[in-house]
Amino acid sequence: MAHYAIIRDGIVEQVITGVDENVTQGDVGGSTEAWEAFYAAQPWWNGATVRRCSYNGNIRYNYPGPGWTWDEDADAFYAPQPYPSWTLDSQYRWQAPVPYPTDGNDYTWDEGSQQWVKLEQ
Repeated sequence: MAHYAIIRDGIVEQVITGVDENVTQGDVGGSTEAWEAFYAAQPWWNGATVRRCSYNGNIRYNYPGPGWTWDEDADAFYAPQPYPSWTLDSQYRWQAPVPYPTDGNDYTWDEGSQQWVKLEQ
């Protein structure tokens, strides 16, 4: 099964399970674009933009969820920015200004100090 993001004003409203792009039913199908247009034309979505997505991120970088951004120019989905200091990388994933520690402990980001804070075990 394929998955499609329902998008309004560049923001994902929901993700649905739909028909694989290579399936043809009646006069619809045979391509991703055909199924995107079919779902977008449904009256309950009232002309929303629809884009195919995938769990493994092989399509449009990331598997989106409600509230995620659809960047049409980049053909990419990305999550809401977690902190003002974080930036998007080339894979459209948010990165902290300081890399996450690799010592095996759990950390949380402290925006005020711009550093990772070790969680108490």
